[in-house]
Amino acid sequence: MEVEVKLRLLDAENHSLLKEILSPFHLKKLNQKNVFYDSANGVLASQRAVLRLRSFNNNNDETTRCVLSLKAKPVLINGVSRVEEDEEEIEPLIGKECLEEASKLGAIESRVMKRCKDEFGIDGDVGFVCLGGFENVREVYDWRGLKLEVDESKFSFGVCYEVECENDDPERVKRELEGFFKENGIHYKYSEMSKFAIFRAGKLP
Repeated sequence: MEVEVKLRLLDAENHSLLKEILSPFHLKKLNQKNVFYDSANGVLASQRAVLRLRSFNNNNDETTRCVLSLKAKPVLINGVSRVEEDEEEIEPLIGKECLEEASKLGAIESRVMKRCKDEFGIDGDVGFVCLGGFENVREVYDWRGLKLEVDESKFSFGVCYEVECENDDPERVKRELEGFFKENGIHYKYSEMSKFAIFRAGKLP
């Protein structure tokens, strides 16, 4: 179970201000591309699950890592997200091939893909289809012993800004972040939708 605090920053100005304040604690920048898949007959969606292939690219737009994730039964209440998650790294070359041709997903040797078939009942004959996706620029910070991820998600219909922090004590983390945001004039709201839900809705929340 992945448990995260998710706070949505209201606009680009608040995003820039937060990054400036957190700059002494910066660890790294990640350029991510998130692409989603389901079976042709929507088996995963019918069971509140989603398959994501996330690629990490360097500044030359070359893929350096690929992570396959199966997420299921998401719940997002008052800025705290809980979701069943299974992640697995795959070879970047294999990931690139799957991005180019969704049907190749079903043929790769993978624990996550095996679960899609065995637990969710995706028939190999049905195959996988690409639902599309979005790009995300993630800035990672080590702040007061917490790993903060500040995201700029670029959808075809607009840009969304969000702060995520995975922790087993989300209510404490949320209080700490809210106090920090208020002290520094950062305007925010509790996230009400996951990035995938925003992508599927086709509009910003």
